[in-house]
Amino acid sequence: MQKLFKLAEHKTNVRTEILAGITTFMTMAYILVVNPEILSATGMPLESVFTATALAAVIATLVMAFYANYPFALAPGMGLNAFFAFTVVLQMGHSWQFALTAVFLEGLIFIGLTFANIREAIVDSIPISLKHAVSAGIGMFIAFIGLGNAGIVVPYEATFVTLGSVYTGSALVAIIGLFFTGALLAMKVKGALLIGIVGTTILSLPFGLTSLPAAPVSLPPSISPIFLQFEFGKLFTFDMLIVLFTFLFVDMFDTVGTLVGVASKAELLDNKGNLPKAKAALMADAVGTTVGAMLGTSTTTTYVESAAGVAEGGRTGLTALSAAGMFAIALFLSPLFLMVPSAATAPALILVGFFMMSPILKIDFNDYTEGIPAFLTVIMMPLTYSIAEGIAFGVLSYVLLKLFSGRGREVSLVTYIVGFVFLAHFLILPHLGFFV
Repeated sequence: MQKLFKLAEHKTNVRTEILAGITTFMTMAYILVVNPEILSATGMPLESVFTATALAAVIATLVMAFYANYPFALAPGMGLNAFFAFTVVLQMGHSWQFALTAVFLEGLIFIGLTFANIREAIVDSIPISLKHAVSAGIGMFIAFIGLGNAGIVVPYEATFVTLGSVYTGSALVAIIGLFFTGALLAMKVKGALLIGIVGTTILSLPFGLTSLPAAPVSLPPSISPIFLQFEFGKLFTFDMLIVLFTFLFVDMFDTVGTLVGVASKAELLDNKGNLPKAKAALMADAVGTTVGAMLGTSTTTTYVESAAGVAEGGRTGLTALSAAGMFAIALFLSPLFLMVPSAATAPALILVGFFMMSPILKIDFNDYTEGIPAFLTVIMMPLTYSIAEGIAFGVLSYVLLKLFSGRGREVSLVTYIVGFVFLAHFLILPHLGFFV
């Protein structure tokens, strides 16, 4: 392990990396429940999608572990699965086989773009101040997800969100778990986030938020009903172009944002603010998306919850290998893993959001052409519930402020191109029928 993952070079050890991987898995294990629930709305068998979800996560995360040697875990992405089910199938009226075909094509295109270094160029084009802002924005986003999952904040028409009922149920358990886990962190207990998740899960039992499974072990359901179910007859249609472009756009910048943000927190960026081996990391999600579509699930992407493992000290592919191993085990122990309620993972997500904020200290807020785009990046991620939209606001405002202040030469050509793509995203494409 020392030699394969270069643990000494990254100032870590086997125990830390394995704990970090388990922690990452525990914070994102909800996808094993949520993804099948969402995709089953299209008529896909829920049990088969569960197996496909776990297998896609295992394969993509193994590529990240061995090819890129980064502590990032991958799985079918939230948001993208909702677009797959509720827009492409239920709203546009296409079959789930049509949607899987679009995901498969997306993966193939991403493999080509990664080989051509185009995606790596996009990662490198994001200014260093925005890379630090992306980390902080993802932190706010993760914390907001945790607060919402626990019911600590709830939707409210007048003010968009408001304080939930924090004296009972899920919210109360999450708050107790938050202070319990925070105390463990303050005492510098190794594996504090994982211990917090387990402890809060136990606390959830008397509150009726979860229950012990009758049989913790079960065989994985078959994926044969959804395996290689493509619909190539509609390959050259305008609807396929719309769907494919949307998948490409959202996944492109969600993945870029996650990689940059979590890498910034893990101090994996080089002295120029670039991510070494970005090409290898991007290849993992391209391969994962392609294979995932073949297995029968929506777009596979790098997960922001990887920040939980980074917060526990994960720095190498061994963390990813550990997370992949947990997904493989979950195939056979699904009842046990799926008993962890959202109230138990919420404290970890909120505290990871806190950890992710530290790179914001590296931003020069006295330079308004750097500080304002950074601020917009941070604030728009949780408010739009999208990493991609946060990056869009940040990059576009960065380009415009540099131009209007007479400092346009500080912006690279690739950054200008990315900025133009975002401008088209906001002003032109919606009127042509994209992003339906």
